[in-house]
Amino acid sequence: MTDKTVAKINRLNRIAGQVQGVAKMIENDRYCIDILHQIQAIKSALAKVESQVLKDHAACCIAESIASGDAEQQRIKFEELVELMERQRR
Repeated sequence: MTDKTVAKINRLNRIAGQVQGVAKMIENDRYCIDILHQIQAIKSALAKVESQVLKDHAACCIAESIASGDAEQQRIKFEELVELMERQRR
C-alpha cells in the first residue's frame, strides 16, 4: 500500500468515527447547531478525500490512457469524468 493510500484510509476511518460521534450526539439530544457543525466538518473531510482520489485518478488512470495513444480508452476516461461532474451538479 502506498503512503497516499494509507493516508486516505486513515482519513476515512476518522470520518467514520466522526459519523458515529454525530449519531451519539443525536441520541443524546445534543444542541442542533453543534450537530450541524460536526456534519459540516464531515462533509469537508469527505470533500478532501474525494479531491485526492480525483487527483490520483488523473495522475494514474487518465495519464495512462493518454500515454497509451488509444483513442477509445481516452474517450472512455473523458466520458467518466464528464459523467461524474454531471452527477455532482444534480
